[in-house]
Amino acid sequence: MPETDLLAIAAHLHVLLRRNTGRVTDTEWMAVNVEYAQAIIAFARQHVERNPAPDLLEWAGKLEQAWLDQLTREQRVPLVQRASDMLRQRVEAKKYVGSLR
Repeated sequence: MPETDLLAIAAHLHVLLRRNTGRVTDTEWMAVNVEYAQAIIAFARQHVERNPAPDLLEWAGKLEQAWLDQLTREQRVPLVQRASDMLRQRVEAKKYVGSLR
């Protein structure tokens, strides 16, 4: 799942949490940091146990599933491929630094 989809789900969950609990979250951090996302998902589920909010539970589940898909996809990419991609990105980033052509 692309990061933009994670961000869209996180933004929707942010609105629901703000509306239902008054809690303000960081949507961008929720889309890039799995530990923060897990904490927000747990918070949403705890809130739903005390105060029924099916839409909040639904969107917490969507965020969890999106992260599971993301992590599973990353695990399927071989380590050698990820390493070569990282090296290529570093080389490209330094391409024009230090001298003119």
